[in-house]
Amino acid sequence: MEINLQEVLFQFLGGLGIFLYGVKQMGDGLQASAGDRLREILDRFTTNPVMGVFAGILVTILIQSSSGTTVITVGLVSAGFMTLKQAIGVIMGANIGTTVTAFIIGIDIGDYSLLILALGSMFIFFFKNKKSNNFGRIIYGFGALFYGLELMSAGMNPLLDFQSFHDLSLNMSNSPILSVFVGTIFTMIVQSSSVTIGILQGLFSEGLLDLHAALPVLFGDNIGATITAVLASLGATVAAKRAAATHVLFNIIGTVIFLIFLPVYMTFIAFLQESMNLNPEMTIAFAHGTFTVTNTIIQLPFVAVLAMIVTKLIPGDDSYIEYKPKYLDPIFIEQSSSIALSQSKEEIIRMGHFAIQEMEESHKYLKTKHQKNAEKANQLEEAINNLDQKITDYLVKVGTTQLTGLESERHAILIDAVRNIERIGDHAENICELVDYQQTNRVQMTDQAAADLDEMFILTIETVTKSIHAFDSNDRDLAREVAEQEEQIDKMERKLRKQHILRLNNGKCTGQAGIVFVDIISNLERMGDHAVNLAETVLGIRDI
Repeated sequence: MEINLQEVLFQFLGGLGIFLYGVKQMGDGLQASAGDRLREILDRFTTNPVMGVFAGILVTILIQSSSGTTVITVGLVSAGFMTLKQAIGVIMGANIGTTVTAFIIGIDIGDYSLLILALGSMFIFFFKNKKSNNFGRIIYGFGALFYGLELMSAGMNPLLDFQSFHDLSLNMSNSPILSVFVGTIFTMIVQSSSVTIGILQGLFSEGLLDLHAALPVLFGDNIGATITAVLASLGATVAAKRAAATHVLFNIIGTVIFLIFLPVYMTFIAFLQESMNLNPEMTIAFAHGTFTVTNTIIQLPFVAVLAMIVTKLIPGDDSYIEYKPKYLDPIFIEQSSSIALSQSKEEIIRMGHFAIQEMEESHKYLKTKHQKNAEKANQLEEAINNLDQKITDYLVKVGTTQLTGLESERHAILIDAVRNIERIGDHAENICELVDYQQTNRVQMTDQAAADLDEMFILTIETVTKSIHAFDSNDRDLAREVAEQEEQIDKMERKLRKQHILRLNNGKCTGQAGIVFVDIISNLERMGDHAVNLAETVLGIRDI
């Protein structure tokens, strides 16, 4: 029988494309339904590695991508929302969560895939509200997943008569290491273990691979899935690199363990298939599930050891920004409103130091154009926004208690202080965006303009720093210095605007450069305004 390789290739690739699109639509629909709760789940329910495992399972089920969960986790570690040990638990859970796709594929409903596609399309095109649209995307993705599998299986079927494929299958059956390698490379290319395991289920169901080859390929698929997290960690913090390395190490260790006991494991899976009368796709799903769950059970007690290993493998300073509040203990709200206000002030001071650091990073970004400074500034902005929300919520609760007149005054001042510091962070973020614009549009500033910005930036950072210290220590003299320096900032802003107009009239400066320049000095001037607002609270009362 002559094989039409073009037809085989086209049908397989077409089926793969529909399958990939189906997985994405289903994941996007689930993720849109979950909204911003995904990050909140990982942030709130990762107090220890065991809870992290359950959080990782849940989020991965919602987005249908262990790589996606791991990328979010790497980002949270990089930002300081999560420690390395907490992240390891989430990564383990993500590996378990991704098996859900394989179990879905194991349900033999391929004959109804076109009907499911039609149903999903109806929800997408004939219903206007977002919930129905998201539900339609989930259903449509579900149908596309099965239809893609049907096409791939039909495309792969003729390979049974292709001698070269038989030889490869035989080599893989005799060499588990080769099978692991094939699974790893293929998943690294596709960057989705759900996809490659779906393809593996198709190959196994068509008899193109036996269990001896399929199981090691399955292990390799899990190793290959780590590439997305590795790519996400490039250029991130040391802690993020360690989290990604843990994902790789976890799957490699699991693969080594299961390869050592491969004959036993193979016998167990064959027993499950026979005793539970599993179809080939469901057999692979159970193999995937037992592999990930057993691997997690084996390695979960050694989270600290894994953390120590990756710390040795990736040396460096793993200091990160601690996003979570340190001083806002709810117990003080009921016991002592005065102490609760004092704790709020401590958190506000901490938030103020983040704002100073963000200003410094935006200043460095303006001077050096190094992306790492912009990334650090963005992390600090996220920290400030998070603390803004947490402190404000805490102060709102304090406000519901019985406050004395002085406490009410302190309460109002602290709420204003939070707003002023948050706005300083926003202006620093604006400057980073202006530098991004400058980079994208290749806007060149004159040396004099750059020197002017540098001078004003240094003065503004100094003024904001003094205002935070004055607010912290109730130092009136320092507060007066802030007021004086803020006047200098205002005068400098007016002077630099005039100088900019002269440069523009003389043709020394372009219009685009002028926009960037004026917007930056405007943002710096507003930072000075918020700094003096803080200082005025010190000058206006006896104690904060």
